[in-house]
Amino acid sequence: MTAGQQVGVSSRSVLVTGGSRGIGLATARLLAQQGHRVAVTHRSGAPEGLFGVECDVRSTEQVDAAFSAVEAEHGPVEVLVSNAGATDDQLLLRMSEESFTSVVDTNLTAAYRVAKRASRGMLKARWGRLVFVSSVVGMSGAAGQANYAASKSGLIGFSRSLARELGSRGITSNVVSPGFVDTDMTAAVTEARADQIRASIPLGRTARPEEVASVIAFLASDASSYVTGALLPVDGGLGMGH
Repeated sequence: MTAGQQVGVSSRSVLVTGGSRGIGLATARLLAQQGHRVAVTHRSGAPEGLFGVECDVRSTEQVDAAFSAVEAEHGPVEVLVSNAGATDDQLLLRMSEESFTSVVDTNLTAAYRVAKRASRGMLKARWGRLVFVSSVVGMSGAAGQANYAASKSGLIGFSRSLARELGSRGITSNVVSPGFVDTDMTAAVTEARADQIRASIPLGRTARPEEVASVIAFLASDASSYVTGALLPVDGGLGMGH
């Protein structure tokens, strides 16, 4: 048992996409601390202490190669955290079609690619955890983020469809919906805008990546065995009413 591993928790083969920073990295580190065999996909270098595979999730071929590498190192993926994402903000009339489709491909179609590949082994094992990282914007919308909001909203319908398809095989599928989290992505927001957002959050502050990671870890665990098709907000109350 490794330091920090929970008593009675099975060691699972875990893959976190986009696991080199932010929520993905916090999730990967927490699950590794709990004793799981954790791999992450990355595009600019693997985090220290984690098994990393370079992968552009927009490529089916690279996704398949990444899974093959993880399977050789850790065995079939039992827990998939589909976290890789991107933004390319612009108002609709200025948004190019390439900008729209690229964000949807990275945030939504990539989730289809990795979930389809992961489900092979999960179906054979009759056990699996699929966790998709959405956003409060997926339900509330946001000016200048039509592409991002559409992709994050699409994850909800996608996950719930998988919950119905795969539930009889012991595979759960759930969505975590973070709010305003201290990550590289939100660091680009101006301080004035950040203050406005914080003022609208009932808890009055932004989230730490570790706070989102703890909810993902619950959904990845045996303790969540009767939770599927769920949308769990981790947003300090920002999305209430949506």
